[in-house]
Amino acid sequence: MIDKNDKKLQWAWAFYDWANSVYPLVITTAIFPTFYQAVTTTENGDGTLNEKVEFFGYLFSNSELYSYVISASFLVVSFLSPMLSGLADYWGNKKFFLKLFCYVGALSCGSLYFFNIEHLELSMISVFMASIGFWGSLVFYNAYLPEIAEPQDHDKLSARGFSLGYIGSAILLIIVLVLIMVGGMNARWSFVLVMFWWIGFAQYTLAKLPSFTYHNNAEKVSFWKGIQELKKVWDELKHIKLIKRYLLAFFVYSMGVQTVLLMAVLFAAKEVDWGDDAAGKTGLIVSVLIIQFIAIIGAGVFSRLSKIFGNIIVLKGAVSMWFLTCIWAYFIVTPIDFYITAAIVGFVMGGVQALSRSTYSKVLPETEDHASYFSFYDVLEKLGIVIGTFSYGIIEGLTGSLRNSIFALGAFFVVGLILLYFVPKHDWSKPTTVVE
Repeated sequence: MIDKNDKKLQWAWAFYDWANSVYPLVITTAIFPTFYQAVTTTENGDGTLNEKVEFFGYLFSNSELYSYVISASFLVVSFLSPMLSGLADYWGNKKFFLKLFCYVGALSCGSLYFFNIEHLELSMISVFMASIGFWGSLVFYNAYLPEIAEPQDHDKLSARGFSLGYIGSAILLIIVLVLIMVGGMNARWSFVLVMFWWIGFAQYTLAKLPSFTYHNNAEKVSFWKGIQELKKVWDELKHIKLIKRYLLAFFVYSMGVQTVLLMAVLFAAKEVDWGDDAAGKTGLIVSVLIIQFIAIIGAGVFSRLSKIFGNIIVLKGAVSMWFLTCIWAYFIVTPIDFYITAAIVGFVMGGVQALSRSTYSKVLPETEDHASYFSFYDVLEKLGIVIGTFSYGIIEGLTGSLRNSIFALGAFFVVGLILLYFVPKHDWSKPTTVVE
């Protein structure tokens, strides 16, 4: 039986954010997007830039192709996670799958060292698998939260995890920048450093988290048991109005949040005038660090505000800020404009991610199938990202400008905000046990 007041266990759980957050910062936000933009852009004879790439015989804009590959990875995670999380609950062993996806993601990050535009189809497999590894591991990582802490501690513990992630990933990014700018290190080595950081620091979490949280009959397990478990979750959730309406709102506004985080740097690299020198590119990465450090503050502030005003009211405020940021982002053209945007995004990013996770964990009904319930949450999030990133890419493909994709993001936040107003009132210090 897990002691929900075990502080050492809670710190060990939160420390996985420190380990794996180098992926979203270094790989999807800071170094790899600028590296990808550079190696997939060539200069035409007239001095103009050619950002078209050939992929299986078809021509795409480089950022358009990137958004499609990321969309495909989330589609796979959406398909796999319910089956695997159902198996994890049936076996009572979430740590096996947490470790599996952790290693797949980290090793795929390391393989980005060999990224080659001449073999783009093969190189994009590393991008694809790294995304699957990171997001797949989060299904099982998040599912531990309601098992290791009481409901009243979920907001604080969730925020602690995100804060550790922001700090740890920022430290590695600073190390990488120093090695590149001062030591002359090839940017490719940063992907290898991410691999070692992720696997190395994850060992503390993997050593402390229990392997078997519940003991079920593993002899009768089958691969499709996960689908059966997910169906059972759906049969329960569809009768609980609070969770059903919250998940619908989360599904929509998360489309915007995650798409911004995944595509922001590629947007800035294309739409903001950073100049032609190395200092301009450095300034872009500095803006990413701004996001990280302000996100630490945001996670703590929103956690405290939720205790005063309640989770849903604070989420309404955060989503409103996201929408206003989209309006501002459409008009940005200078680095200063983007720095302001980065500061706002950082503040609301830390708040909305931590609070969304803890809100869901606090309204779950009494259950032993936490992995299956969080799989349902993660499937919605991933399907939302599929829609968000695909929309982002297709709008650029049709209009020729990433700037026009902001309209889709703004719409996601507006609809998500409206849906939050339909979430019933609830005592957030207690789990949901009454079917409404």
